[in-house]
Amino acid sequence: MTIPDLFDLHSMGAAQQPSWPDRDAVDATVARLRKVPPLVFAGECDDLKGKLAAVTRGEAFLLQGGDCAETLEGATADNVRAKLRVLLQMAVVLTYAASVPVVKVGRLAGQYAKPRSSDTETRDGVTLPAYRGDAVNGFDFTTESRTPDPQRLLDVYNSSAATLNLVRAFVTGGYADLRQVHTWNTDFVRSSSAGKRYERMAAEIDRALTFMQAIGADPDEFHRVDFHSSHEALILEYEHALTRIDSRTDLPYDVSAHFLWIGERTRQLDGAHVELMSRIQNPIGVKLGPRTTADDAIALAHKLNPENEAGRLTFITRMGAGQIRDVLPELVEKVTAAGIQVAWVCDPMHGNTFEASSGYKTRRFEDVMDEVQGFFDVHRSLGTWPGGLHVELTGDNVTECVGGGESLLEADLSEAYESVCDPRLNRVQSLELSFLVAEMLNEAHVLTD
Repeated sequence: MTIPDLFDLHSMGAAQQPSWPDRDAVDATVARLRKVPPLVFAGECDDLKGKLAAVTRGEAFLLQGGDCAETLEGATADNVRAKLRVLLQMAVVLTYAASVPVVKVGRLAGQYAKPRSSDTETRDGVTLPAYRGDAVNGFDFTTESRTPDPQRLLDVYNSSAATLNLVRAFVTGGYADLRQVHTWNTDFVRSSSAGKRYERMAAEIDRALTFMQAIGADPDEFHRVDFHSSHEALILEYEHALTRIDSRTDLPYDVSAHFLWIGERTRQLDGAHVELMSRIQNPIGVKLGPRTTADDAIALAHKLNPENEAGRLTFITRMGAGQIRDVLPELVEKVTAAGIQVAWVCDPMHGNTFEASSGYKTRRFEDVMDEVQGFFDVHRSLGTWPGGLHVELTGDNVTECVGGGESLLEADLSEAYESVCDPRLNRVQSLELSFLVAEMLNEAHVLTD
């Protein structure tokens, strides 16, 4: 299988690409990226595809989460550990409470670019390029900061490599040991209702582990976890330069991440992003918004997964709480009737964003939960498997989404609003979400057994 030339991809009218001011600088950056070592390995991508095949068959659940947009400045050991910690906590809750294997994938080590609704932003009569993520330009509203700079793609590669090194060290070096579940908590979580509930579960797990140790059972899975990376495949120069031919199979893999997804704004069937992703062997996803028709979804599946391989394709629905019960049933029903092998995953974040009176972008925790509930309701009514959850979250105590057990108000948003793009669930809200989803998942697991 061959990969289309980068020029040919751009000639397809590639959506959501930066307006690079210096083409020679871009070409020099791409040439350097083509020589750097892979961030992930093809065999790891195949392993994840196998796990996602289990999700497709209704035998496992995908938990995918992390920042809306990573920043180069935020790629620190503390931040990486905090994100990993909350994802591990959520996975423990889902696994223990619902008795379902959980596939763990982070939105990290590459999630540095964001699509925008406009190419420009205007403030006080001054118009500059929109902030497209640290992979492209800076957040500060100055001409120097907002000018797209291809050097940032090399910075993203280096930052992603450092992040992945940290994650691998954490998950294999004892941090992910199940006996550490108590130490993953901190005072502010213990003081919340979700944190106290987690502590009770941790105590139950501790007793179970002690029993198993007493009878001589101590499998390797208790001491380490499999954790994979993912990001939206958006900037064509970056993804194309990091697509390599695997020496085992002579097939192309995008070695920038284990799992790539195509966004709602770039899923045109005849577009550059779908074309590039159709040629690689990684497991891939597609975001489907409320305007997606069943014919759209089926056509995308035929283009991206012509062999109908289980684990290859994931549909990530982002409908909004008010529309998911109306739009999703026909999609799932017709895709299923067409015999298409696909994992269905819910993104309850992107369809529920609004602007608070203070000007902050935010989401209501209750809307997030309502969309998840609608997702599970639809699959229960059709007898299909609600395969996963895709959320924007952080391990920090930010105030970006209102509601939840902490009862955050719009007036609280300014206290710790740190996201440079979209609002994320904080650690307490994420943990609360995992308990509520575990209850739904337990019911779905019982119904499909």
